[in-house]
Amino acid sequence: MPRFAETLREQRLDDHRLYHHSRINQALHLVSASSFLAAYVLLLIDPPLAALVAWLVGMTSRQIGHFFFEPKTYDGVNRATHAHKEEIKVGYNLRRKVVLMAIWAMLPVILLADPSLFGLIEPHDDWRDFVRSVGLVWLVLGLAGVAFRMAQLLWREDLVASLAWATKIATDPFYDVKLYWRAPLQVLRGELFSPEWQEAAKRR
Repeated sequence: MPRFAETLREQRLDDHRLYHHSRINQALHLVSASSFLAAYVLLLIDPPLAALVAWLVGMTSRQIGHFFFEPKTYDGVNRATHAHKEEIKVGYNLRRKVVLMAIWAMLPVILLADPSLFGLIEPHDDWRDFVRSVGLVWLVLGLAGVAFRMAQLLWREDLVASLAWATKIATDPFYDVKLYWRAPLQVLRGELFSPEWQEAAKRR
């Protein structure tokens, strides 16, 4: 347990210090975290709807922050290039996220072409059933994405790293609200990057 707790703490710290310098990214993570918390509640009531909220609001806002607002230049705070950070990232780096999001975007198209998804689900009869089918397959995709990365970490590192990452992913919404609840106001004040990043930029 002490090693698990330390690994989880390190993964959380690395994620924050390496990938969340942009205040806009932080604000979008607050939106994402809030929607994921709502999805957790909905998961107990209506799992397909929970998946729709998680993917359409939670994942899109989160990835918009990473892809479009987080700096890709040299990280003077941590003395690391963007390429190096992508290489050492424990979870899904941008390249892996592109693959995951491409699959996510393709699934509704596949469902339109084959409503039974190759015989795996009950075909939809109307657009409401179609939306629920999309939610269902997105829910499975989310679980499969977590399971796949856990298996990779188990193979490349060990069980502790794998379980710690899965725990981090599940608890990130709570952690993000705690860290980034001030971010929207900071953006409105014109504070677009963390003070550490701005100071490092001045030194360059």
